[in-house]
Amino acid sequence: MKKTAFLAATFLAGALQAQTVPCGGGFGAFVNDMAREAIAKGHDSSTVQRFFAGVRQDQSVLKADRRQGIFQDPFITFSRKLISQSRLDKGRQLAQSQSAIFDRIQREFGISPGVLLAFWAFETDYGAFQGNFNTANALVTLAHDCRRPEIFRPQVFAALTLYENGAFDPGTTTGAWAGEIGMVQMLPKDILENGVDGDGDGRVTLKTSSADALLSGAKMLSHLGWRPGEPWLQEVVLPDDLDWFDTGLHTTKTVAEWEALGVKARSGVLDDARLPASIIIPQGRNGPAFIAYPNFSVYFEWNKSFTYVLTAAYFGTRLMGAPVYDAGQPDTGLSGDQMKSLQRKLADRGYDVGKIDGILGAGTRAAVRSVQRELGLPADAWPTPDLLSRL
Repeated sequence: MKKTAFLAATFLAGALQAQTVPCGGGFGAFVNDMAREAIAKGHDSSTVQRFFAGVRQDQSVLKADRRQGIFQDPFITFSRKLISQSRLDKGRQLAQSQSAIFDRIQREFGISPGVLLAFWAFETDYGAFQGNFNTANALVTLAHDCRRPEIFRPQVFAALTLYENGAFDPGTTTGAWAGEIGMVQMLPKDILENGVDGDGDGRVTLKTSSADALLSGAKMLSHLGWRPGEPWLQEVVLPDDLDWFDTGLHTTKTVAEWEALGVKARSGVLDDARLPASIIIPQGRNGPAFIAYPNFSVYFEWNKSFTYVLTAAYFGTRLMGAPVYDAGQPDTGLSGDQMKSLQRKLADRGYDVGKIDGILGAGTRAAVRSVQRELGLPADAWPTPDLLSRL
């Protein structure tokens, strides 16, 4: 029997009995099981066979997934790496040359040009570097890997649907190592749900059409809950007597309530006094400070890294004319190994810090804030060598 006929028979044999495929195990068997599940979901068997026939495991994808060391950098270091004068100049130039697209985005979705420009800059350097990983291989590799299969399994089936629609080629479609495609890097499921033919050519081509990419990104942000016409982030000056435990995304007060406590805009005025907002001090009470409005939370639906999200949101404000933030004089932070040591000590005290990874994520920040208060220290969620020694 020819290999293709054998594969087709194999797919069909278990199609009706296919269940959700577990991660791990042999890669070839996993691919066959995914194909059977796709047929069970109603996809045409011959189309499924063609889609999965050339899929290969990509070790470079797994290596990229595990070397995201830049997210260990604190906000000031990270933001200075990503925000350059050339990116600012290019973004402002594109705001002018693509003004018709951004005007349409503001009319239809109420999203400022700076928001999309920042994503465009950070994701692909305004379309210049979109990634050369085979997308089908990347998605199936990450679905097979047991680190985050629940994220990538649905993306494999979404890519299959795009293939059926003539909008994806498993052999030639390329993008980022995590399966994102196009100028603003959208996953297949997001393309299916939010893809927009912005240039009117009858297709959604996120790799070559800035109109398609930007309008699709805007629609996705709207779908994720963006509140039209509202701000997202603003730099502030904080009073010395602020209760530092109330800073962070876990505490929300109205703008008026923050103003009553002495919070002021560093430039201009704070927005609508009725808006709920949180105070963010990414490197503690002596570093930069921002007020985060409701739209800030939408960024976490795009990327889960706090440092990336804050940097993208801040860059969006810079592109719209905000000044360079005041870095202040934050206390010395921890190295990656010191952060891991701190996480272990916090876990030993019963705090849930998640994975011991050396990254100051939400769980670690919450634990630091609580243990600082327990020890009678300013509870600003910024871990220092002094805190580590006290523990």
